[in-house]
Amino acid sequence: MARGGGGRRTSEETKERLLAAAREVMREEGYAGASARAIAARAEANSALVFYHFGGVDQLLLAALDRSSAERLEMYRALTARARTLEELVEAATHIYRTDLERGYIAEFSELVAAAVTKPELREEIRTRAEPWIALIEQEWTRVVGGSPLGRLLPAREVAYGAITFYLGVNLFSVLDEDRSRTEAVFDLAGKVAPRAKLLTLRLPRRGRDAAGGEPEADLRP
Repeated sequence: MARGGGGRRTSEETKERLLAAAREVMREEGYAGASARAIAARAEANSALVFYHFGGVDQLLLAALDRSSAERLEMYRALTARARTLEELVEAATHIYRTDLERGYIAEFSELVAAAVTKPELREEIRTRAEPWIALIEQEWTRVVGGSPLGRLLPAREVAYGAITFYLGVNLFSVLDEDRSRTEAVFDLAGKVAPRAKLLTLRLPRRGRDAAGGEPEADLRP
């Protein structure tokens, strides 16, 4: 509804407030605290509107995850695209982790994954939403180290699975690692190992002569 003399919100404004409230409640209260009443109260709306606009609480939470995921994918694609070496890729991953932890993005995703343990209907929804992130990691790993000994030793798909697993584990471990020192130590270690793995990221010379019959082409880019 358009705003009238009583200041009534439009339907789109109400949906936006519910989406924002859902994200806030998930970060602060977790899935267990994300009831229609709690979200609606945060949005200053009637709880019935959660069902009217989204069909239910889970659908609203998934829509909120879609919103934050789209924003983050756009932001992080630009960040990772600047990486040209393994060291820079590790730096980008560290930045993503710190940003997501500080802004509560890790909590949003992890809480829904945890809920899927007892709600099988959420599992496919979560798997589908994880795929763009797996694809991004695969793409960037292949771009930076593909064709190198390291790239052959650590296939992109498996690296992506490992990164997602670590991402989820970080949120659970943060309960024990309140000062983040243990988790930060993992990224510090990766930062130290990356420069030492430089030789493994050099692409080997191509075998055989080129089409013109010249010398074999070498591609030693990091």
